[in-house]
Amino acid sequence: MYKLQAFYYFLLLSLFCASSLAFSWSQNKRLFNQAKNYEGSSDLVNLEYHMGPVLASPVNLYIIWYGRWKPTQQTIIRDFIHSISSSSVPYPSVADWWKTARLYTDQTDSNITGNIFLSGEFYDSRYSHGGYLSRLDMQKIIKNAVTSPSRALPLNPHNGLYLILTSYDVQVQDFCRAVCGFHYFTFPTIVGVTVPYAWVGYSGSQCPGMCAYPFAWPNYSGKPPPRTKGDSNMMHAPNGDVGADGMISVIAHELAEVSSNPLVNAWYAGDDPTAPNEIADLCLGVYGSGAGGGYVGKVYKDYWGNGFNVNGVNKRKFLVQWIWNPLKRKCYGPNAMD
Repeated sequence: MYKLQAFYYFLLLSLFCASSLAFSWSQNKRLFNQAKNYEGSSDLVNLEYHMGPVLASPVNLYIIWYGRWKPTQQTIIRDFIHSISSSSVPYPSVADWWKTARLYTDQTDSNITGNIFLSGEFYDSRYSHGGYLSRLDMQKIIKNAVTSPSRALPLNPHNGLYLILTSYDVQVQDFCRAVCGFHYFTFPTIVGVTVPYAWVGYSGSQCPGMCAYPFAWPNYSGKPPPRTKGDSNMMHAPNGDVGADGMISVIAHELAEVSSNPLVNAWYAGDDPTAPNEIADLCLGVYGSGAGGGYVGKVYKDYWGNGFNVNGVNKRKFLVQWIWNPLKRKCYGPNAMD
């Protein structure tokens, strides 16, 4: 779950200190030939496996577009999803970023899948459950999408994953206040089966400074996020849409966590499964080498000042947060510097 409490702490660090999250580590090059970095390493993080399943089989991903969406926004998000399993994108790619998620295994030592396919889309443009949604409403939206008399999505309890995306004008319980997205699983009493799902909201008009960081900065801060150390100019969104580009990192965050903890009984830190610290929570705000103290880390910039750290299909650029690498015991991404 993309928790804003941790994000608030991250921003406070950026305003009041310049401490680094840099530590040394002992490198393991055997798997995926990953390069080294020094961000977020800690022997104090007690990430444990709780014997539940991970998404090891190829995933059929179904998007539910709730509300009104611009075609350009939908294309950005589709391209990101297609990039996860693409092997034809130059390094560092979204697929290279996903390799860290694939390090997590289940009881049979099966790794998280590298195959996530966009297998269907449903357009809930009539706001079937209104303009204000509770968390439980997300399951009802899935139920509507799989039982609709027109172009319904399949109900796939075997390898299905449902991603609900709410548009700019939809308010969601705790959105912008406590979360930017979350994942859970459906209840058979509502949907008919148990299946994992995730929700992410479009924050471009509601709280870009909270959920589209670092392309926007909280209003109370009085300053923009730095593109690089010593640079106070605003980092530009690589695909030209602050809300959609901000969603990409939250979608990545939730996909990594729902894949490693789909039933909330697999990989997480802490003693409370109802409020776990999952593999992306541990690296909130970390996008590149040297991250810490509000600095997002070393990322790439194009000629126009657009920030990114991975490449995608159709020559897309994306900025996605790093996730916890269980072998290195640190946050890691493919744009890490040697």
